[in-house]
Amino acid sequence: MVDYDAFSRRHIGPSEDQAQTMLMELGYSSMADFIADVVPQNIAMTKRLSEALPRALNEVDVIAELRALADKNDVYRNVIGTGYYGTITPPVILRNVLENPAWYTAYTPYQPEISQGRLEALFAFQTAVCDLTALSIANASMLDEGTAAAEAMTLARRVYKGSDDAVFLIDINVHPQTIAVVQTRAKPQGIKVEVLDLSKNPSHNEVFGVLVQYPNTRGEIIDYSALATWAHSKEALLIAATDLLALTLLKAPGEWGADIAVGSAQRFGVPMGFGGPHAGFMSVREGLERSLPGRLIGQSVDAHGNPAFRLALQTREQHIRRDKATSNICTAQVLLAVMSAFYAMWHGPAGLKTIASRVNRQTQELASSVTASGHRVVHSNYFDTLVIEVKDAPELHKRADSKKINLKRIDATHVGVSLDETTDAKILKDLCEIFGGGAVGATGKSIPDSAVRSSTYLRHPIFNTMRSETSMLRYLRTLSDRDLALDRTMIPLGSCTMKLNATTEMEAVTWPEYSSLHPFAPAKQNAGSRELIEQLSDWLIKITGYDAVSLQPNAGSQGEFAGLLAIRNYHDSRGDQGRTICLIPSSAHGTNAASAVMAGMQVVVIECDDHGNVSIDDLKAKIAQYSASLAAMMVTYPSTHGVFESAITDLCGLVHDAGGQVYVDGANLNALVGLAQPGKFGADVSHLNLHKTFCIPHGGGGPGVGPVICRSHLAPFLPNHPLDELAGPATGPGPISAAPFGSASILPISWAYIRMMGGEGLTLATSVAILSANYMAAKLNPMFPVLYTGEHGRVGHECILDLREITKVSGVSVDDIAKRLMDYGFHAPTMSFPVAGTFMIEPTESEDIAEIDRFIAAMTAIHGEIQEIMDGKISVEESALRHAPHTIESVLAANWEGSYSREVGGTPSVRNGLVSGEIIGMQGKYWPTVGRIDGAHGDRNLICSCPPISEFA
Repeated sequence: MVDYDAFSRRHIGPSEDQAQTMLMELGYSSMADFIADVVPQNIAMTKRLSEALPRALNEVDVIAELRALADKNDVYRNVIGTGYYGTITPPVILRNVLENPAWYTAYTPYQPEISQGRLEALFAFQTAVCDLTALSIANASMLDEGTAAAEAMTLARRVYKGSDDAVFLIDINVHPQTIAVVQTRAKPQGIKVEVLDLSKNPSHNEVFGVLVQYPNTRGEIIDYSALATWAHSKEALLIAATDLLALTLLKAPGEWGADIAVGSAQRFGVPMGFGGPHAGFMSVREGLERSLPGRLIGQSVDAHGNPAFRLALQTREQHIRRDKATSNICTAQVLLAVMSAFYAMWHGPAGLKTIASRVNRQTQELASSVTASGHRVVHSNYFDTLVIEVKDAPELHKRADSKKINLKRIDATHVGVSLDETTDAKILKDLCEIFGGGAVGATGKSIPDSAVRSSTYLRHPIFNTMRSETSMLRYLRTLSDRDLALDRTMIPLGSCTMKLNATTEMEAVTWPEYSSLHPFAPAKQNAGSRELIEQLSDWLIKITGYDAVSLQPNAGSQGEFAGLLAIRNYHDSRGDQGRTICLIPSSAHGTNAASAVMAGMQVVVIECDDHGNVSIDDLKAKIAQYSASLAAMMVTYPSTHGVFESAITDLCGLVHDAGGQVYVDGANLNALVGLAQPGKFGADVSHLNLHKTFCIPHGGGGPGVGPVICRSHLAPFLPNHPLDELAGPATGPGPISAAPFGSASILPISWAYIRMMGGEGLTLATSVAILSANYMAAKLNPMFPVLYTGEHGRVGHECILDLREITKVSGVSVDDIAKRLMDYGFHAPTMSFPVAGTFMIEPTESEDIAEIDRFIAAMTAIHGEIQEIMDGKISVEESALRHAPHTIESVLAANWEGSYSREVGGTPSVRNGLVSGEIIGMQGKYWPTVGRIDGAHGDRNLICSCPPISEFA
C-alpha cells in the first residue's frame, strides 16, 4: 500500500505505474533487475541505506523537528560586526525573490536568451559595486569576502611582472577570517604572505600586492593614499577590503588609489544566516578586467540589433584553460547578489545614505555616552564600529549577556561594538546602560573631512525610479518572466542535477532562529544549528561510506580545493613533500585541474578509451612514469561521460599501490546514493554538491554548498577556523571559507530533504534518476546517437547525445538546436561538455514521464526540421533552427521575410502536426525576450555596467 503522506512520492516525478512503463520500454520487469545491469556489482552496496538513516518523516513532522532545533538557538542582538551585520530584507524582496521559485530554481545563465531577468539584475549589481567603489568594472559576485580577498591576491600575483620572491602584505587590522582564508590559499601556491601594521609604509623591496581593510576591523578610518602610492612605486596592486554601506559616506577606494576592491554585500538586505550565503564582490580598475576571476555580465546585441545581456570574457575559464586557469571559481552567489541589487534599487542613493548616516550618528551617540561613563573610545575616526577601552571586559560581557546582546570580544580591557541598520533606540539605550551611562547626544564628527565622499553614485534611473512597492513588485515580476526556471519546465542539464527544491525544504531558511545568527556568536547561542550540522554531517557520512566531513566549503570548487589540500597536507605530514603529481582524466570537470594547481600540484592528463572510460593502459603508464611523485588521482564517478566504469576499484587500487590518494568528484553523486558508496569502493576523499544531489536550489548560479568528506586518515587535514575551535580539527590547514560553517543558513534544506526521504526514498530517487536517463537515451538514440554506454548498453544518470555527424551532414550545430529548444519552451541540455559537438542530458528523478516525453517530442520535432535541411527542402541558413529563438516581436513583425511561416518560427509544435499542448505543456507558450545574442560583439565592445547618467541628459 502506498504511503499517501510520504514525501518521496511528491519529490519523485514518475509514479510507480510510470516507472513500470519505462522499465517495460527498456525490457525489464523490475527495478532491481534494471539497476543490476547498470551499477557494477563490485561496487554495489550490500546493506540497505534505510538501515543506516532515520526513518522518513512526513512534511508536517519535519517542520516540527526543524522548529524544535530552531528553538534551541538563542537569538541575541549582535553588535559583533567583523564583516557580518544586521540588515532588514525589504518584504517585497523577501517574498518575491528569496522565497520565489522563479528566482531560486533558475540555473547559471549559460543560455542568455532565456536568462535576461537575472542577467539584468546582476548587471545592476555590478553597476552598484562599480559606483560605490569608484572602480571601472565589477564581476557578478564572489563566494564571500574572504575568498574574494584570496582571489584578489592571486590576481595581483598573476599580473605582477617581478620575481617570484615578491611578497603579499596584509594589514594586521584586516578582518581575521579574511587574513586566515588568504593564508590558507597562499601556502600551497608558495606565495609569501606577511601580516603587519601598515599604518606606516613598509620597507619591503619586492611586493606584488597589499591588502587593507577600509574601515578596518577595529572601525578606524585610515587614509591609505600614501600606501597606495608606495605600492604602485613597487608595481604592486593595492587591494581594499571594504564595506558598501560605509562607502555611501566615505571616499571610495578608487578615488584614493586602490586598484581592487573586495568585500561582502551582505548588509544590503541579506540576513547573516550564521555565516552565509552572501554575495562577495570584486571590482577592479581599468586594465585588469581580463584578469578578473569569476563571472562577468556584459551587454551585447541580439540578432535584431536589440541590447541583450550575456556572460562575458573569461566565464568558466577553467573549462577552457584547465590546469592553466587562474581560478577554480565556476559560479557566483547569484540569488544573494540580485537581492543586494534590488535592495540598492529599493532604497536608492538617498535611502542608502540615510541609513548609513543614521548608523554613523548612532555610533557617535554611543561613543559620547561611553566616554561620559569613564571609558575610552580608542579611535576618533570611525563609521559604525568602536573599540572601547574598559577596566573589566568580562563584566561588560556579563551585563550584555543579561540584555541578550553580543559585544565583540577582544581582550580583558577592550570590547568592540558595531552598529547597523537594525539598531534602534532600544538597542542604543541598552548599550549605553551596559557601559554604565545614559543617552548623550552626538558631538563632533567621526569621519574626517579628507575621508568624506563628495562624488555621486547610483545615478542611473534603475536606482531612482522604484520607490513604491507597486513599481518594485512589477519590476521583479517582469524580470522573473524573462527567465526559464524549474517552475516552468524541466532543465535537462547534464552534470548539474536540476531537480525539485521542495517548498518544505526551503521553509526554515527565513526563520530568524536560523537567519539572524552571527557566525562568531558564542556557541551556546546556536546549539540548535550546531546540532543540525552534526546530524547532517552524520547522515552524509553514512550515505557516502566516509568517516569525517566538513560543511565549511561554500561551493563545489571550494570543496575540491579543500579535498586536494587535505591530500597535500597528508603527504607532507608523512615527509612525502615530493608527491605533487595529480592524475586527471581528459573528460574531467575543468575545475578539477584548476583546484589541483591551487593545491600546489602538477596536473598530468589520463586519456580515455573509445568507450569513454579512463584508459587503464594509460593510467598504468602514467603511474609508472610518476610513481615516486604521485600525489593523487581525481576521477568523477559515474564518469563525466555518464557511464558506470566497472574498473573503478581497480583504478583506485593502482593509485593506492603507488602511494597516491584517490579523489572522487561528487558531482554525479545523484547516481550513487543508496546504491554505492565512494568511501567504500576505494576513494579517499570527495566533495559533495548539496546544491545538486541534496536539493539546495541553484539560485540562478548560486548559492551552493560543497562539503569535503573523507576517510579517517585525511580527517586531521579538513578545514578549521581561527574564530571557532569547534569548526574543524586543530591540525587543519585553516579556513577555506570566511565563516566557520560556510553557508550555514541553507543547510536546513538538505537536512529536511534527507529527513523526509529516508534511506528507502533516497535509494528510490537514485534508481528513478538512472531509469529516466536510460528511458530518454533509448528514445532519442535512433535520432541522436548516444555516445557512451556501460557494459550492458546502459548509461548512468545522464547521457551524451552525439550531434557531430548531424552537424557534418546538415550544418546544424549544437548551438542551433539549443536555441531552437527555447521555441519549444525548454532549457537546452549541457552543450559540448565533456565532448565538443554533443549534448549531455540529465532528467533527474523529479520529472514525471509526461515532461520527459514532452522533451523527447520536442527533440523529435527538431530532428524532423534537421531532416528537411538534409533533404534539401530548406537551407540551414534559412531554417528556423538558425534563426532561433523567435521573439514575439519578430514573429509579429510587419515585414516577415522568413523562408518558413511565422507559425513554424514561433509555435513550432503546430507545424509538426502535434496538438500544441503536447510540446508546449501546461504552462503555455514561453517567449524569449531577445533573439540570438552576438557574443563576439559583446567581447569586442565590453559593457559591464549601466551607462553613466550623462548619456540620459
